Amino acid sequence: MHTAALDVDLKQKLRGDEVVRMVPDKQGGANAGHSCVKGRFAWGYAQHQDRITTPMVRDSIDEPWREVSWEEAIGFAADRFNAIKASHGVDAIGGITSSRCTNEEVYVVQKMVRAAFGTNNVDTCARVCHSPTGYGLKQTFGTSAGTQDFASVQHSDVMMVIGANPTDAHPVFGSRMKRRLREGADLIVIDPRSIDLVRSPHVSAEHHLQLLPGTNVAVLNAVAHVVASEGLIDEAFVAERCDRLSFKAWEDFIRLPENSPETLEAVTGVPATTVRAAARAFATADNGAIYYGLGVTEHSQGSTMVMAMANLAMATGNIGRLGVGVNPLRGQNNVQGACDMGSFPHEFVGYRHVSDDTVREQFSQIWGVTLREDPGMRIPNMLDSAVSGRFKGLYIQGEDIAQSDPNTQHVAAALTAMDCVIVQDLFLNETAQFAHVFLPGASFLEKDGTFTNAERRINRVRPVMTSRTGRSEWEATCALSEAMGYPMPYESAAEIMDEIAELTPTFAGVSFDLLDKLGSVQWPCNDQAPTGTPIMHKDRFVRGEGQFMTTPYVPTDERSTRKFPLLLTTGRILSQYNVGAQTRRTDNVVWHSEDLLDIHEADAEARGLKDGDWVEIASRAGETRMRVRISDDIPAGVVYTTFHHPVSGTNVITTDNSDWATNCPEYKVTAVQIRPVSEPALA
Repeated sequence: MHTAALDVDLKQKLRGDEVVRMVPDKQGGANAGHSCVKGRFAWGYAQHQDRITTPMVRDSIDEPWREVSWEEAIGFAADRFNAIKASHGVDAIGGITSSRCTNEEVYVVQKMVRAAFGTNNVDTCARVCHSPTGYGLKQTFGTSAGTQDFASVQHSDVMMVIGANPTDAHPVFGSRMKRRLREGADLIVIDPRSIDLVRSPHVSAEHHLQLLPGTNVAVLNAVAHVVASEGLIDEAFVAERCDRLSFKAWEDFIRLPENSPETLEAVTGVPATTVRAAARAFATADNGAIYYGLGVTEHSQGSTMVMAMANLAMATGNIGRLGVGVNPLRGQNNVQGACDMGSFPHEFVGYRHVSDDTVREQFSQIWGVTLREDPGMRIPNMLDSAVSGRFKGLYIQGEDIAQSDPNTQHVAAALTAMDCVIVQDLFLNETAQFAHVFLPGASFLEKDGTFTNAERRINRVRPVMTSRTGRSEWEATCALSEAMGYPMPYESAAEIMDEIAELTPTFAGVSFDLLDKLGSVQWPCNDQAPTGTPIMHKDRFVRGEGQFMTTPYVPTDERSTRKFPLLLTTGRILSQYNVGAQTRRTDNVVWHSEDLLDIHEADAEARGLKDGDWVEIASRAGETRMRVRISDDIPAGVVYTTFHHPVSGTNVITTDNSDWATNCPEYKVTAVQIRPVSEPALA
């Protein structure tokens, strides 16, 4: 089994065909015998009574579902989609891939969209969490992935954790980090909240930069200003490894008085003395590592912030060896893999642009079909087009966009407007309310394939029980593709990986045989690195010379006002996984039975609130209700909640603001007002 972004290797104990126990694999490349409460205890959903194991269809979303055979469901879906193509054109349909599915399952979905649908309208939930990572690191380093393996943290002298909560969201890696901190490494935390790492038994942060939500770029510019103005740049590294012209432009920019900690203190809320101390600690450490999460990427300047972190790492020489690097902590088990597998509307597998004639010809020859050179639509574009009446059909693999995407009222309106929505999942989730076809999915216990974690580690996953649905997910996708006129006659998941390797330079040496022999490998895995690449950019960057990028701070449009005076930010909790569709169906729910709104004592007192009171939370996008919890983990003026329960409807109130480069939603900053109410449910 693989959970969160680490792809934790677990062993299953069976009684017949039923899993009765899960234990971590001591030989696991990422987890080395550790597991979190989700991996260890939250696997019962695979056998839950709510699980749908038979295909279902209906002519209208107002009608009840009717169970049908696989053949009838596939034929129904193909007829609907082909009719849309005939009436409205190929660009009226598209697909969404899942970060919870295997690389092989994701690959065949994006291939079906491009080859059978005839469009590049394919996107993934990975874009709504870490697409700024792909954009920012590709611009600066030349590849869209983190630089280190997880074991590298044991060599770090200073860790800078930005917009991440490793002990809750990535607890296996969090335990590695805490071990190194107990051994004497220093910690810098940049986060609006006082996460556990700021102060907990035996571990504390030397520097906590408790910034206002939405000011990440301002804070990191201030840190870099100190490095540049106080002579702390690693001039030898920059001269040897980086582009001199881009460095000069960046240095001139970052030295400007407008980027000083003193100037930006009023913007960020972080004292200049704290910024200066943190900057000196990071720049003078032998090995400084940056680890970051969705609190970096899910902002209007997410891509800018990723480039700012890359700039800082290059300027201080913290790239290309153990204990350093720029390291994204991903949100789901196969976020990295979903991105690698060509799930974006502008890129084929391996992050190669659809407009590149040489690349497109290679794919066309292997796939036997002419492919489009123009990028397709992202999820927000597909939804907007549906509301306007132009987009009519959507294939959704293992994602619950009606709960997880921002501005859920707009999502619901778009799904309602479509002629055919196909959902492939384990349960009738919130999105299935708007579906015409439901194709039952396979749990991780039934999958055969690979996942790729945040350290680029490709792991095998093997079935321990027979499919409850009678088909694997990739077989269902291939059947739909064939019914629409484009056969994909694979015999096994291994054969799909062979095709991926044939088309993808960074996967050229990957095969199931190799993975079965070595256990796992980290891409690039090819003739130059036959057993993989634990650390990237050792002697040179993938792009050649490292590219510095200027990163001006641009305030988000989402700001507190008299009408909406508080800033809401969101996150996750240890016991639950993403939207909770799986973990809520396990005993883990006793640890988090509802989403709560954390509020500072001063803000609660001003509104006459006490612990457990119900409140209405309103933004310019909508309103919802939940109970409050008074907390000193957040500063006055900021409130915080999770999004694991659909009844709380957290994303009803998040807006459609997004990152300027990638459209990654700005989940982390929403201006809200709260008021006490007496009842839990909206009228």
